Amino acid sequence: MTFSNFVISLASTAMVHLGKTPDPSTGARELDLPMARHTIDVLGLIEEKTRGNLDDDEQKLVDSLLYELRSSFVEISGGQADA
Repeated sequence: MTFSNFVISLASTAMVHLGKTPDPSTGARELDLPMARHTIDVLGLIEEKTRGNLDDDEQKLVDSLLYELRSSFVEISGGQADA
């Protein structure tokens, strides 16, 4: 597994929890904001801890995934801080 595959896997999991992608095991779309937030936070922690150690493509990937996921979370949750 590559670093890129790992972060894409985390992002895909967050998208499932945001209800944007069907759950691969059930085919259903379900919203689980606490798990979405947790997964996004894990990806944010990885970004923080790897800062300065990623190549340009990896950094762009992490940045773009985090932007997309955080924007989707805010949109779906209505900006609720405790969602």
